[in-house]
Amino acid sequence: MDAITKGWFAELSELWPGQAMNLKVKEVLHSERTKFQDLIVFESDAFGRVLVLDGVIQLTERDECAYQEMIAHLPLCALKSAPKKVLVVGGGDGGVLRELSRYDSLEHIDICEIDEGVINAAKKYFPKVACGFEDPRVHVHIADGVAFVKQQTAEYDAIIVDSSDPIGPAQALFERPFYTYMHNALKPGGVVCTQGESVWLHMDIIAPLVNDCKNIFVGGAVQYAFTTIPTYPSGQIGFVICGKAAEDGEKVDLSVPQRTPPNSSSKLAVVQPLKYYNTAIHSAAFVLPQFAHLAINGAD
Repeated sequence: MDAITKGWFAELSELWPGQAMNLKVKEVLHSERTKFQDLIVFESDAFGRVLVLDGVIQLTERDECAYQEMIAHLPLCALKSAPKKVLVVGGGDGGVLRELSRYDSLEHIDICEIDEGVINAAKKYFPKVACGFEDPRVHVHIADGVAFVKQQTAEYDAIIVDSSDPIGPAQALFERPFYTYMHNALKPGGVVCTQGESVWLHMDIIAPLVNDCKNIFVGGAVQYAFTTIPTYPSGQIGFVICGKAAEDGEKVDLSVPQRTPPNSSSKLAVVQPLKYYNTAIHSAAFVLPQFAHLAINGAD
Protein backbone atom coordinates (compact mmCIF):
# COMPACT_ATOMS: atom_id res chain seq x y z
CA MET A 1 0.00 0.00 0.00
CA ASP A 2 3.05 2.30 0.13
CA ALA A 3 2.52 2.95 -3.59
CA ILE A 4 -0.73 4.79 -2.86
CA THR A 5 -0.32 8.26 -1.36
CA LYS A 6 -2.98 10.97 -1.02
CA GLY A 7 -5.33 9.11 -3.33
CA TRP A 8 -2.81 8.49 -6.11
CA PHE A 9 -1.02 5.27 -7.13
CA ALA A 10 2.59 5.73 -8.31
CA GLU A 11 4.33 2.91 -10.19
CA LEU A 12 7.96 3.04 -9.08
CA SER A 13 10.58 0.48 -10.10
CA GLU A 14 14.30 0.10 -10.60
CA LEU A 15 13.45 -1.07 -14.14
CA TRP A 16 12.34 2.46 -15.09
CA PRO A 17 14.32 4.79 -12.83
CA GLY A 18 13.45 8.48 -12.74
CA GLN A 19 9.87 8.10 -13.93
CA ALA A 20 6.51 6.79 -12.71
CA MET A 21 3.00 6.16 -13.99
CA ASN A 22 0.41 7.77 -11.73
CA LEU A 23 -3.28 6.88 -11.53
CA LYS A 24 -5.91 8.50 -9.34
CA VAL A 25 -7.44 5.93 -6.99
CA LYS A 26 -11.17 5.94 -6.34
CA GLU A 27 -11.18 2.90 -4.05
CA VAL A 28 -8.85 0.12 -2.98
CA LEU A 29 -10.82 -3.09 -3.52
CA HIS A 30 -8.29 -5.68 -2.37
CA SER A 31 -4.82 -5.89 -0.87
CA GLU A 32 -2.88 -8.99 0.20
CA ARG A 33 0.49 -10.64 0.35
CA THR A 34 0.25 -13.88 -1.64
CA LYS A 35 2.82 -16.66 -1.24
CA PHE A 36 5.01 -14.84 -3.77
CA GLN A 37 4.19 -11.15 -4.07
CA ASP A 38 2.15 -8.13 -3.00
CA LEU A 39 -1.18 -7.90 -4.81
CA ILE A 40 -3.45 -4.85 -4.99
CA VAL A 41 -6.69 -4.27 -6.89
CA PHE A 42 -8.06 -0.75 -7.04
CA GLU A 43 -10.68 1.22 -8.93
CA SER A 44 -9.11 4.11 -10.85
CA ASP A 45 -10.69 7.26 -12.23
CA ALA A 46 -9.40 6.87 -15.78
CA PHE A 47 -8.72 3.18 -16.47
CA GLY A 48 -11.29 1.23 -14.48
CA ARG A 49 -10.08 -1.55 -12.23
CA VAL A 50 -6.31 -2.07 -11.98
CA LEU A 51 -4.31 -5.16 -10.96
CA VAL A 52 -0.92 -4.44 -9.39
CA LEU A 53 1.77 -6.99 -8.43
CA ASP A 54 4.74 -5.87 -6.34
CA GLY A 55 3.94 -2.28 -7.17
CA VAL A 56 3.79 -2.81 -10.95
CA ILE A 57 0.63 -2.48 -13.06
CA GLN A 58 -0.30 -5.81 -14.68
CA LEU A 59 -3.57 -4.82 -16.31
CA THR A 60 -6.33 -2.25 -16.38
CA GLU A 61 -9.86 -2.76 -17.64
CA ARG A 62 -9.50 -0.01 -20.21
CA ASP A 63 -6.36 -1.04 -22.10
CA GLU A 64 -5.76 -4.75 -21.33
CA CYS A 65 -7.00 -5.70 -24.81
CA ALA A 66 -3.88 -4.18 -26.41
CA TYR A 67 -1.67 -6.66 -24.57
CA GLN A 68 -3.83 -9.77 -24.22
CA GLU A 69 -4.93 -9.84 -27.85
CA MET A 70 -1.47 -9.25 -29.26
CA ILE A 71 0.44 -11.76 -27.11
CA ALA A 72 -2.11 -14.42 -28.05
CA HIS A 73 -2.92 -13.73 -31.70
CA LEU A 74 0.53 -12.77 -32.98
CA PRO A 75 1.88 -16.31 -32.44
CA LEU A 76 -1.29 -18.26 -33.22
CA CYS A 77 -2.09 -16.38 -36.41
CA ALA A 78 1.54 -16.84 -37.54
CA LEU A 79 1.36 -20.64 -37.34
CA LYS A 80 1.29 -22.47 -40.68
CA SER A 81 -1.22 -25.02 -39.34
CA ALA A 82 -4.19 -24.38 -37.09
CA PRO A 83 -3.13 -24.85 -33.44
CA LYS A 84 -4.39 -27.80 -31.43
CA LYS A 85 -2.44 -27.65 -28.16
CA VAL A 86 -1.13 -24.53 -26.43
CA LEU A 87 0.66 -23.79 -23.16
CA VAL A 88 0.37 -20.51 -21.26
CA VAL A 89 3.07 -19.81 -18.67
CA GLY A 90 1.98 -17.17 -16.19
CA GLY A 91 -1.14 -15.37 -17.32
CA GLY A 92 -2.95 -15.87 -14.04
CA ASP A 93 -5.42 -13.10 -14.84
CA GLY A 94 -6.94 -15.35 -17.51
CA GLY A 95 -6.80 -12.81 -20.34
CA VAL A 96 -4.66 -14.94 -22.66
CA LEU A 97 -7.00 -17.87 -22.02
CA ARG A 98 -9.93 -15.66 -23.00
CA GLU A 99 -8.24 -14.92 -26.33
CA LEU A 100 -7.35 -18.59 -26.91
CA SER A 101 -11.01 -19.51 -26.39
CA ARG A 102 -11.70 -17.94 -29.79
CA TYR A 103 -9.87 -20.78 -31.60
CA ASP A 104 -12.17 -23.68 -32.45
CA SER A 105 -9.17 -25.75 -33.58
CA LEU A 106 -7.71 -25.90 -30.07
CA GLU A 107 -8.26 -29.21 -28.31
CA HIS A 108 -6.18 -28.69 -25.16
CA ILE A 109 -4.94 -25.57 -23.31
CA ASP A 110 -2.53 -25.85 -20.38
CA ILE A 111 -1.82 -22.91 -18.10
CA CYS A 112 1.01 -23.02 -15.57
CA GLU A 113 0.77 -20.20 -13.03
CA ILE A 114 2.96 -20.15 -9.93
CA ASP A 115 0.73 -17.84 -7.88
CA GLU A 116 -2.82 -19.06 -7.24
CA GLY A 117 -3.53 -15.77 -5.49
CA VAL A 118 -3.46 -13.98 -8.86
CA ILE A 119 -6.02 -16.38 -10.31
CA ASN A 120 -8.34 -15.97 -7.34
CA ALA A 121 -8.16 -12.18 -7.42
CA ALA A 122 -8.73 -12.07 -11.18
CA LYS A 123 -11.80 -14.27 -10.98
CA LYS A 124 -13.30 -12.05 -8.27
CA TYR A 125 -12.43 -8.59 -9.55
CA PHE A 126 -11.87 -9.02 -13.32
CA PRO A 127 -14.53 -11.51 -14.47
CA LYS A 128 -14.49 -10.27 -18.08
CA VAL A 129 -10.76 -11.09 -18.22
CA ALA A 130 -10.72 -14.24 -16.08
CA CYS A 131 -13.63 -15.77 -18.01
CA GLY A 132 -10.96 -17.68 -19.94
CA PHE A 133 -10.72 -20.13 -17.04
CA GLU A 134 -14.28 -21.24 -17.82
CA ASP A 135 -13.27 -22.82 -21.14
CA PRO A 136 -13.54 -26.61 -20.65
CA ARG A 137 -10.38 -27.14 -22.70
CA VAL A 138 -8.31 -25.31 -20.06
CA HIS A 139 -6.22 -27.33 -17.59
CA VAL A 140 -4.74 -25.34 -14.69
CA HIS A 141 -1.38 -26.24 -13.13
CA ILE A 142 -0.27 -24.30 -10.04
CA ALA A 143 3.44 -24.81 -10.42
CA ASP A 144 6.77 -23.27 -11.37
CA GLY A 145 6.72 -22.55 -15.09
CA VAL A 146 10.37 -23.38 -15.73
CA ALA A 147 10.08 -26.78 -14.06
CA PHE A 148 6.83 -27.53 -15.90
CA VAL A 149 8.21 -26.67 -19.33
CA LYS A 150 11.41 -28.62 -18.67
CA GLN A 151 9.34 -31.81 -18.42
CA GLN A 152 7.76 -31.42 -21.87
CA THR A 153 9.03 -32.71 -25.21
CA ALA A 154 7.43 -31.83 -28.58
CA GLU A 155 4.07 -31.25 -26.88
CA TYR A 156 2.82 -27.85 -27.99
CA ASP A 157 2.02 -25.93 -31.16
CA ALA A 158 2.53 -22.69 -29.26
CA ILE A 159 3.81 -21.51 -25.88
CA ILE A 160 2.78 -18.08 -24.63
CA VAL A 161 4.69 -16.61 -21.70
CA ASP A 162 2.63 -13.89 -20.05
CA SER A 163 5.05 -12.94 -17.31
CA SER A 164 5.66 -9.95 -15.11
CA ASP A 165 9.00 -8.13 -15.25
CA PRO A 166 12.31 -9.96 -14.62
CA ILE A 167 12.36 -9.33 -10.89
CA GLY A 168 11.16 -11.81 -8.26
CA PRO A 169 9.18 -14.89 -9.36
CA ALA A 170 9.49 -14.09 -13.11
CA GLN A 171 13.29 -13.72 -13.20
CA ALA A 172 13.95 -17.24 -14.53
CA LEU A 173 11.50 -16.69 -17.41
CA PHE A 174 13.98 -14.29 -19.02
CA GLU A 175 17.00 -16.60 -18.86
CA ARG A 176 18.52 -18.79 -21.57
CA PRO A 177 17.79 -22.21 -20.01
CA PHE A 178 14.05 -21.51 -20.06
CA TYR A 179 14.12 -20.76 -23.79
CA THR A 180 16.02 -23.98 -24.40
CA TYR A 181 13.32 -25.88 -22.51
CA MET A 182 10.60 -24.16 -24.54
CA HIS A 183 12.32 -25.04 -27.81
CA ASN A 184 12.33 -28.66 -26.73
CA ALA A 185 8.67 -28.49 -25.64
CA LEU A 186 7.50 -27.23 -29.04
CA LYS A 187 6.47 -29.41 -31.93
CA PRO A 188 8.39 -28.76 -35.18
CA GLY A 189 7.05 -25.54 -36.69
CA GLY A 190 5.73 -24.40 -33.31
CA VAL A 191 5.92 -20.84 -31.99
CA VAL A 192 6.89 -19.20 -28.69
CA CYS A 193 5.72 -15.71 -27.76
CA THR A 194 6.97 -14.05 -24.59
CA GLN A 195 6.51 -10.70 -22.89
CA GLY A 196 9.52 -8.79 -24.18
CA GLU A 197 9.76 -5.54 -22.17
CA SER A 198 10.15 -2.06 -23.75
CA VAL A 199 12.63 -0.95 -26.41
CA TRP A 200 12.69 2.49 -24.76
CA LEU A 201 13.75 1.19 -21.37
CA HIS A 202 15.10 -2.36 -21.53
CA MET A 203 17.34 -2.83 -24.55
CA ASP A 204 19.98 -4.21 -22.19
CA ILE A 205 17.57 -7.09 -21.52
CA ILE A 206 16.05 -7.44 -25.01
CA ALA A 207 19.15 -7.53 -27.22
CA PRO A 208 21.02 -10.34 -25.42
CA LEU A 209 17.81 -12.31 -25.01
CA VAL A 210 17.09 -12.14 -28.74
CA ASN A 211 20.68 -13.16 -29.45
CA ASP A 212 20.32 -16.18 -27.15
CA CYS A 213 17.12 -17.14 -28.94
CA LYS A 214 18.81 -16.99 -32.34
CA ASN A 215 21.35 -19.51 -31.06
CA ILE A 216 18.57 -21.78 -29.74
CA PHE A 217 15.97 -21.59 -32.54
CA VAL A 218 18.49 -22.46 -35.25
CA GLY A 219 16.81 -22.95 -38.63
CA GLY A 220 13.64 -21.28 -37.39
CA ALA A 221 12.85 -17.62 -36.83
CA VAL A 222 13.39 -15.08 -34.04
CA GLN A 223 11.59 -11.75 -34.36
CA TYR A 224 10.50 -8.86 -32.14
CA ALA A 225 7.16 -7.10 -32.22
CA PHE A 226 5.42 -4.57 -30.00
CA THR A 227 2.09 -3.10 -28.99
CA THR A 228 1.09 0.29 -27.62
CA ILE A 229 -0.57 0.33 -24.20
CA PRO A 230 -0.97 3.51 -22.15
CA THR A 231 -0.46 2.13 -18.65
CA TYR A 232 2.73 0.14 -19.27
CA PRO A 233 6.09 1.91 -18.82
CA SER A 234 6.81 4.14 -21.86
CA GLY A 235 3.34 3.33 -23.25
CA GLN A 236 4.70 0.35 -25.14
CA ILE A 237 5.63 -3.29 -24.56
CA GLY A 238 7.22 -5.85 -26.83
CA PHE A 239 7.14 -9.56 -27.60
CA VAL A 240 9.97 -11.95 -28.41
CA ILE A 241 8.51 -14.38 -30.94
CA CYS A 242 10.44 -17.51 -31.89
CA GLY A 243 9.55 -20.16 -34.45
CA LYS A 244 10.99 -23.67 -34.20
CA ALA A 245 12.29 -25.10 -37.47
CA ALA A 246 9.68 -27.02 -39.41
CA GLU A 247 10.28 -30.64 -40.40
CA ASP A 248 10.37 -29.70 -44.09
CA GLY A 249 12.88 -26.93 -43.39
CA GLU A 250 10.61 -24.24 -44.85
CA LYS A 251 11.52 -20.77 -43.63
CA VAL A 252 8.83 -18.73 -41.91
CA ASP A 253 8.27 -15.02 -41.50
CA LEU A 254 6.28 -14.58 -38.30
CA SER A 255 5.24 -11.07 -39.32
CA VAL A 256 3.02 -12.52 -42.05
CA PRO A 257 -0.32 -13.77 -40.66
CA GLN A 258 -1.38 -17.17 -41.97
CA ARG A 259 -5.04 -16.82 -41.01
CA THR A 260 -7.54 -14.14 -40.17
CA PRO A 261 -8.17 -13.61 -36.46
CA PRO A 262 -11.06 -15.57 -34.94
CA ASN A 263 -13.05 -12.48 -34.02
CA SER A 264 -16.15 -13.90 -32.38
CA SER A 265 -15.93 -17.69 -32.46
CA SER A 266 -15.27 -18.01 -28.72
CA LYS A 267 -16.86 -20.91 -26.89
CA LEU A 268 -17.53 -18.43 -24.07
CA ALA A 269 -20.64 -16.33 -24.61
CA VAL A 270 -19.22 -13.41 -22.59
CA VAL A 271 -16.23 -12.84 -24.90
CA GLN A 272 -16.59 -9.65 -26.93
CA PRO A 273 -15.32 -8.95 -30.47
CA LEU A 274 -11.65 -8.07 -30.84
CA LYS A 275 -10.79 -4.47 -29.91
CA TYR A 276 -7.13 -4.19 -30.92
CA TYR A 277 -5.72 -7.01 -33.05
CA ASN A 278 -6.30 -7.23 -36.79
CA THR A 279 -4.34 -8.57 -39.76
CA ALA A 280 -2.81 -5.19 -40.64
CA ILE A 281 -1.62 -4.49 -37.10
CA HIS A 282 -0.07 -7.98 -36.98
CA SER A 283 2.43 -7.09 -39.71
CA ALA A 284 2.86 -3.51 -38.53
CA ALA A 285 3.83 -4.69 -35.02
CA PHE A 286 7.12 -6.03 -36.37
CA VAL A 287 8.18 -2.68 -37.88
CA LEU A 288 10.59 -1.22 -35.34
CA PRO A 289 12.06 2.27 -34.94
CA GLN A 290 15.55 2.39 -36.40
CA PHE A 291 17.42 2.43 -33.07
CA ALA A 292 15.55 -0.68 -31.94
CA HIS A 293 15.96 -2.44 -35.28
CA LEU A 294 19.72 -1.90 -35.21
CA ALA A 295 20.06 -3.04 -31.59
CA ILE A 296 17.95 -6.16 -32.08
CA ASN A 297 18.61 -7.19 -35.70
CA GLY A 298 21.86 -5.44 -36.56
CA ALA A 299 22.53 -3.66 -39.85
CA ASP A 300 20.89 -6.30 -42.05
